[in-house]
Amino acid sequence: MKKIITLRATVVAALLATGSAAWATDGYFPHGYGMKSKGMGGAAVAVTDNAFAGINNPAASVWAGNRAEIGVDIFMPKRSAARVSPNTSPLLEGDVQSDGSAFIVPEFAYNRKIDDRMSWGVTVYGNGGMNTEYPGGNVTCSADGGMTTYQGNLLCGQGKLGVDLMQLIIAPTLAYKLNEQHSVGMSPLLVMQQFKATGLHAFTSTAPGQQMSMNPSNVTDKGADRSTGVGVRLGYLGQLSDTLKFGATYSPKIKMGKFDKYSGLFAGEGSFDIPENFALGINVQVTPAVSVAADYSRINYSGVSAIGNPMSNLAAGNPMGSANGPGFGWSDVNVLKLGVQWQATSTMLLRAGYNQSTNPVKSENVTFNILAPGVITQHYTFGGTYALSKDSEFTWAYMYAPKHTVTGPSMYNGMMGTTTITETIRMSQQSLGVQYGWKF
Repeated sequence: MKKIITLRATVVAALLATGSAAWATDGYFPHGYGMKSKGMGGAAVAVTDNAFAGINNPAASVWAGNRAEIGVDIFMPKRSAARVSPNTSPLLEGDVQSDGSAFIVPEFAYNRKIDDRMSWGVTVYGNGGMNTEYPGGNVTCSADGGMTTYQGNLLCGQGKLGVDLMQLIIAPTLAYKLNEQHSVGMSPLLVMQQFKATGLHAFTSTAPGQQMSMNPSNVTDKGADRSTGVGVRLGYLGQLSDTLKFGATYSPKIKMGKFDKYSGLFAGEGSFDIPENFALGINVQVTPAVSVAADYSRINYSGVSAIGNPMSNLAAGNPMGSANGPGFGWSDVNVLKLGVQWQATSTMLLRAGYNQSTNPVKSENVTFNILAPGVITQHYTFGGTYALSKDSEFTWAYMYAPKHTVTGPSMYNGMMGTTTITETIRMSQQSLGVQYGWKF
């Protein structure tokens, strides 16, 4: 037991040290949790062969047995943004790519039976994140319509431009088997998040008629700020027949403490809650060697003001940081996850999957989303598990998300007296992860 407690502490420390997970896949949630799920397009709600019940479905814990998994994902996103301004060229024009091309994302899960009807466990994971770091000093900007110019970043601030959001969640889990076919579970979600922003000086003016924020001194370059919150995830799992499982899971919006250092940036004086989300899933044993899983999930980003409020709220007289201040303008996201698993040999399982989500970023909100280009809509995944012994295994998973772009009108159109300025944000991704699991 002492060894297990030490291992958990080590994993938590590692997660805290990694900084942002830099996820921006299904919005800013990752496409899956645990390497087995990631190899199947993220499908996991009705799957019981892993210990990640705290995030995938708390009710699955009681079916998973005594087991633990520890893994690491190397996440490799490419983020870029461009602005074209035909009537003011070269003023404001630029095409930049974000630094930071690889991020290490660890994960850990533990599950243990209490008796034949109850189990407990814990999952430690990064819920997601937004990370960009664009170079500065390569865009010609103006504070007076072009009479005088200076070299700034793509949003005409000083130095590098970007944001860094990390969310760490520890999910202890308790599950109960109602009978031989049905179970329920609950996971309290203990959340810590960290945020910082740089290069947003263009939004800090205090001049009469030009002030965009209710608190210009708390918009940018304030260093890392942290907040905490407590939520819950509820789950159900049913063995509907010998070959069919059905699962459902729900997590209401998590009210987080405010980012006080960025009270002039996020709506609600620095509020940044975690959106409500739910999922439904099935798992069909097609043959003794082949199973197919499918999940539908929804993430209600529009219910969080800092994420869902449109940019147009600024023009409507709601300054940044106010209750109705502008946000990223993200729409709610619907996600379909499909995965297949094949017992290729007595020691080798192979997996493949596909994940498709709606794009939360609309063209009219493209300017603010230079900071958070979460526009990915498709993921292709592959993976496998090799049994090292009857009690240990090695799992790997690969994900490829092809480039997706969004182009729209720039908020600088109103400031420059033209309607021809457009901006484009782009993202593509790959990830490769490995995991060691053991039974006890």
